[in-house]
Amino acid sequence: MRLPEQAYLLRVHCGENDRWHGLPLYEAIVRKARELHLAGATVLRGSMGFGAASRIHTAKLLRLSEDLPVVVEIIESREKLDEILPHLDEMVQGGLVTLERVQVLQYHARSESS
Repeated sequence: MRLPEQAYLLRVHCGENDRWHGLPLYEAIVRKARELHLAGATVLRGSMGFGAASRIHTAKLLRLSEDLPVVVEIIESREKLDEILPHLDEMVQGGLVTLERVQVLQYHARSESS
């Protein structure tokens, strides 16, 4: 799969407790991206953050988790990202979705022997 040199980075910021049809929201987004044959998606779990409600979410030694922040990142052409945006509009009930232009330097599939 090839990505154009000028692509876009789509980020979805949500909480790990957010759900969509029984699945964690981040998992549902990754599955939808795969279903739409996007180049790839990565889920990043934060150790601390706050959002629009200004409630701090944190991982402390005495607490296992307090709905930690999660970011789903997808880098793809604008045309391909336009395919997932209507789904995200429905899926993301609370959170932040951003889109920015990025320059792709390399994108290679890992070989089976690696």
